Amino acid sequence: MTRSIAIVGIHTGIGKTIASAVMAEAMDADYWKPVQAGTEERDTLVVGQLLTAGINRVHDEAMLLSQPLSPHAAAAIDNVEVDYTKFAWPKTDNVLLVETAGGILSPMSAHACMADFVAHYKMPAILVSQNYLGSINHTLMSIEILKTRGIRLLGIVMNGVPNKSSEDFITQYSSIPIIARIPHFETLDRPLIQAYASDVKHSLLALQF
Repeated sequence: MTRSIAIVGIHTGIGKTIASAVMAEAMDADYWKPVQAGTEERDTLVVGQLLTAGINRVHDEAMLLSQPLSPHAAAAIDNVEVDYTKFAWPKTDNVLLVETAGGILSPMSAHACMADFVAHYKMPAILVSQNYLGSINHTLMSIEILKTRGIRLLGIVMNGVPNKSSEDFITQYSSIPIIARIPHFETLDRPLIQAYASDVKHSLLALQF
């Protein structure tokens, strides 16, 4: 299988796609979102527009579901089964960043969650977090879940407005480092992604996996 890193999140809507774009640009990595629920706002197309190498660095979804719902619910409407054990993986010589959907325990299918998918393929993971009331709890619970599944966590990416108090508690309590910080973007374009990719490039390329 291609050398891969799972991009997982503590919650829905905390910026995994933008974080994935910045990380892919910084690491000269490819991007793949195996399951996309909803066709109007495809994360694959968003990332393809933001990377320097464009669409050549992103790979089509294993499953593209019609409704913007949780994958298990969208699959039921489309009358298809999401079987991640049968996914055809992209072929690339680059590192592949694999973006999951929702939080680490969000459904991948009617019978499995994102953590099951990541553990099945024995991928190391990067956890995307964001500061909000309750995010310490969500981040630490996500870390504990990854540990219990035997998933190696390479580090945390903080997305959005910094909060030193929260971030210090998370890193001290969990012993998991913050490997990158990505600000909230009011607008998105390729030069902006390139600029922040340059800022985090050194720490990401230093990862051992």
